[in-house]
Amino acid sequence: MLSKSRFNPGHGLADFWNEIRRPQPYRWPFLALSMLPVAAMLYWGLNSTSYGEPERPKVTYISTLDSARSDAEIIAENLANQQIKDLRAAEEARIAEAKRNIYKALGKAAGMDVEAIERKAEAERAAEEAAAAKRREQALQRSASESTGQ
Repeated sequence: MLSKSRFNPGHGLADFWNEIRRPQPYRWPFLALSMLPVAAMLYWGLNSTSYGEPERPKVTYISTLDSARSDAEIIAENLANQQIKDLRAAEEARIAEAKRNIYKALGKAAGMDVEAIERKAEAERAAEEAAAAKRREQALQRSASESTGQ
């Protein structure tokens, strides 16, 4: 019985009601001020946004290539793609050469030594091509050594 009377909120509510009924000039402002922090915390807590885990995407694999292609069809398609790639590379090279010719003409008109500039640019291009070939060779050696298990 002691625990029931000890934790009974009725006594506290009765005491609160006795105090609030007594005529005091500042009881309503004090009551409002004492309720303000609780109201602010409730307002903040109820307005907070909580984001859950996003849905996992459903992946649908789409293949545009026929899985029943023969090796001859694959080789023919690869050759056609290589021809397109070579045509694009040739067109890019033609455009780059046209740009170089335009810059040469502009350099000559401005009084620059375009032959020296061209030699320097050719040396840089050759160095870049040699570096790319070296990287390619190293990658091939690395892949060959990995495939043999060394």
